[in-house]
This record gives sequence, C-alpha cells and structure tokens, in this order.
Amino acid sequence: MEDYPAYDENLKPLASKLRKSGTLAEVLLWQSLKRGQVEGFRFIRQKPVGNYIVDFLCKELSLAIEVDGSSHDVRGESDRKRQKELEAMGITVLRVTERDVRKDIGSVVEGIRRMVLEISSRE
Repeated sequence: MEDYPAYDENLKPLASKLRKSGTLAEVLLWQSLKRGQVEGFRFIRQKPVGNYIVDFLCKELSLAIEVDGSSHDVRGESDRKRQKELEAMGITVLRVTERDVRKDIGSVVEGIRRMVLEISSRE
C-alpha cells in the first residue's frame, strides 16, 4: 500500500481517544506489535481507514488486525460489511478474539507472524 486510503477527518479525535482507552487485550497485543517486533514490520494503533478505525494497521503489508470482544457478538452483520469494505480497499483483515489475546497471547502473535510472512512473501 503506497498511501493510506482516504479517511474521514472526523475520525481522528475518536482514534486518539481509542488509543488512550484501549481494552486490556489491545494494550497487551500492542506490547507485542510495536517497534517492529513482528518480523520488522511497523504497526500503527487505532488508525482511521476510510470510514472506519482499525485496531492495528501495517501499512507496508496492507494488513489490519482487529481484536474482537464480546460486543462483536451482536455486531456480526456490521462487522462483515466493514471487513468487506476494508478488503475492497486492498486491506487484509485478520480477526483475533479478546479472549485469545488474554489467555494465549503467544499463539495469537505467532498467528500474526505467520500472516505477516505469508503476505510479505507475495511481494
């Protein structure tokens, strides 16, 4: 991805607020993603993309990681629509559950690492 897709400027304050008030799972996962810890690729937290804010984005790989908590159980259809729109922008979306991050972050990070290697090997 050469440039971020255009995004709604009104999302910037919300993204900033979300960065400051992340869930425990988001904070834990961020500790494993920041500063290029996954195969040297840089992730950004709570990044506006189009009409959405993704939990984590690796611009270089066009990879978004979404941490799904219990609220996503009732938002199934809107999550599917959101994911389709992100994918239409060329972004691969990897969904992980908040529970998995809290219970077995090592496996979650390993899954992300495998996805990063798979995407980077295509380029």
